[in-house]
Amino acid sequence: MTKKSKVAIVTGAGTGIGKAAALALLADGYSVVLAGRRAEPLQAVVAEGGAPDRSLAVPTDVSDAGSVQALFEAAVKKFGRVDVLFNNAGVGAPPIPLEDLTLEQWKNVVDINLSGMFLCIQQAFRTMKAQSPKGGRIINNGSISATTPRPNSAPYTATKHAVSGLTKAASLDGRKYDIAVGQIDIGNAATEMAQRMATGVMQANGEIAIEPLMDVNIVGSSVVYLASLPLEANVMFHTVMATKMPFAGRG
Repeated sequence: MTKKSKVAIVTGAGTGIGKAAALALLADGYSVVLAGRRAEPLQAVVAEGGAPDRSLAVPTDVSDAGSVQALFEAAVKKFGRVDVLFNNAGVGAPPIPLEDLTLEQWKNVVDINLSGMFLCIQQAFRTMKAQSPKGGRIINNGSISATTPRPNSAPYTATKHAVSGLTKAASLDGRKYDIAVGQIDIGNAATEMAQRMATGVMQANGEIAIEPLMDVNIVGSSVVYLASLPLEANVMFHTVMATKMPFAGRG
């Protein structure tokens, strides 16, 4: 297949990083299936992408196995196969002390960030190993939090650390099917979710500080790069971040 005919699924595609990735893939010639909980933002991204013949919006709840199965079935029905999955959908819990979190808040993050990512990987495996030519690429959205936590972020940090283990396990299990699995860890991309960085967020020492942001379209370019690799090569972990954000060292 030529690059122009490759098919990508992007979860969490209605806003933020998912939107940037979907638009970047469309601009690079991919057919893109946009998944997200709300139909309206997905349709807005399709309109902005300017390639309705290569776009398909599928409202999806990644924490529901049946919904994820329906997403992949819709992709195959429309475009014939799936070459790339950008496993991006994710949520956080309120930034409150760990001891004040409810079990429901914890479970919501686990259901979407970890179980949802697993369900999408599982369905991608089932699809990619059955198609001809077989194989494909899965890119999981890890986050800087897959390495280092912020204060008051236990559910998000725990799931993102778990995503790193899931990436490694899926990479190993995908070898026999020519499925390459890697992870992108993103720090301080300028999205709706990250706007609080520009007004000040708590640091490890308890101080509130404004943090630098980077253009979210840089992340879109990174996803296109990872997706473009031949299946004989894999970037297991790719970190892209605002250069001056507090991450390396002590802040």
